[in-house]
Amino acid sequence: MNSRPNIVISSLDADRLEALLDSLPEGAFPGKAELEAELGRAEIVEPRDVPPTVVSMNSTVRFKVQSSAEEFNLTLVYPKDMDSSGKKISILAPVGSALLGLSEGDEIEWPKPGGGVLRVCIEEIVFQPERAGDYHR
Repeated sequence: MNSRPNIVISSLDADRLEALLDSLPEGAFPGKAELEAELGRAEIVEPRDVPPTVVSMNSTVRFKVQSSAEEFNLTLVYPKDMDSSGKKISILAPVGSALLGLSEGDEIEWPKPGGGVLRVCIEEIVFQPERAGDYHR
């Protein structure tokens, strides 16, 4: 997929992510420029106006691997919220920053551990803070 889909980000997520990026030393993580670019091209809306089918921070997403129909869930989190459960992905991971603002039905290329990529579809936003009425998390 060469054309990047339109993305929507809440003003709260945008402010927190910009503060996070500003706090990181130069060269702290390789995807900083990509995350800045995503924020720069995003449509920024008030938290109450985030569509319920959009990936926001702390959203839990159900993915489907196109080649195998295997499904898995991950929650997009800030680095401070990462743990060893294997059920979270940091916004600072390349796939994490690429997920932010995408919608159900969008596809993304996911790096495989041994090299290469998988095409993965966002099947469902299982949980989204804004949809649950949590506008100040």
